[in-house]
Amino acid sequence: MGRLSNDRKILFYLFLLGFFAIFSTTISKSPVLPLFAQALGSGNATLGMISAVSPFAGILFSFPVGVLSDKFGRRRLLIVSGAVFVIAPLLYLLISDPLMLIPVRFFHGLGTAILGPVAAALLVDRFPGMKGEVLGQYSSATLVGRSLAPLTGGVIISYFAMFTGLISYQVVYVVAFLFAIPAFVITLLYSEKDHSDIVFLHFKEFTQSFVTFFGDRVLRATAFVEMATYFSFGAFETFLPVFLFDRGFSAVEIGFIFSGQVVLMAATKPLFGRVADRVDKRVQIIAGLFMIGVSVAIIPYFADLFVFLLISIAAGLGLSLSTVATGSYIGEIAAKKEIGASMGALSSTMDIGHSLGPLVTGLIIGYTLSYQVGFMAGFLLTLATAVFFIWSAIKPGT
Repeated sequence: MGRLSNDRKILFYLFLLGFFAIFSTTISKSPVLPLFAQALGSGNATLGMISAVSPFAGILFSFPVGVLSDKFGRRRLLIVSGAVFVIAPLLYLLISDPLMLIPVRFFHGLGTAILGPVAAALLVDRFPGMKGEVLGQYSSATLVGRSLAPLTGGVIISYFAMFTGLISYQVVYVVAFLFAIPAFVITLLYSEKDHSDIVFLHFKEFTQSFVTFFGDRVLRATAFVEMATYFSFGAFETFLPVFLFDRGFSAVEIGFIFSGQVVLMAATKPLFGRVADRVDKRVQIIAGLFMIGVSVAIIPYFADLFVFLLISIAAGLGLSLSTVATGSYIGEIAAKKEIGASMGALSSTMDIGHSLGPLVTGLIIGYTLSYQVGFMAGFLLTLATAVFFIWSAIKPGT
């Protein structure tokens, strides 16, 4: 009974932490970041770079963070992530040039680079028999914050649009700061068994963990799926607001489209997690990958608000289907002592896709002046990745 109560407490802490942290970081990005960057004079190529910087932090740090969490425990790293979430929103208030967004977005990305793999590793360790379900439940808690953030940001921008300058955007970042405060406090409340004091790790330990993960054919292919999924989603969340704004949609309508997507994601992720615990995760991964790729590719061919809402929902469901299964699949096939490192490697490859998606799509759109060509790049990558995953992970008789 004591163990059950403690487990519920851990879930409660993580759900609240995920909600507040992801609300804060999402409202800092969607839909405010593209609009804020444009107000500062950013073009599409620069916007792609700005959007790519935050996940680039995950590329660099998620894997080392995962290794460190295996060695020294999860709590210390959760506290660091909470501190980043509190400090970062205040830095946006100092920005007067779009290029200044690059270091700020990189620093802000450190928060999610740490939180994602550490929280996932904690859940997989604690609930080995229901990995998919608890990962889905945690993801839904974060998605509640993610669903409220775009709509809240859109309302704030519209309400303060009467003021000159950048005030409407700066108010959004003040709200992001306020929601980050409880996230930081919650990291201080979480406790775990004592771990060894921090000492220096040999570089060899990092390289061994890296080789172990990427030397495994199935783990590598699953990580590439995560990369392709977030490549498409990164392009989607960065350039759909700009695409819609250019066609006369208001900030509130854009926020509504993104919030509708995330609400359904939050409602379905626990279900998809339970499904992943009971069916072949590889089939679920492929289905989700195809769904998001197709959804992004068809964006430029429609003009109706309701249709864009449906496309946004389909892209979100594809993301949910795929990612809840990849996390559970990695937790199932990775070595017990390498769970943190494996989740960190998965998070790093996810951020590679999340970083390259806006960057590559922005360059393509800027060069070709065509949203059709830019969004098609994500679909082609998801198609190629699905073929590679099938070849790597699905063999006759398995």
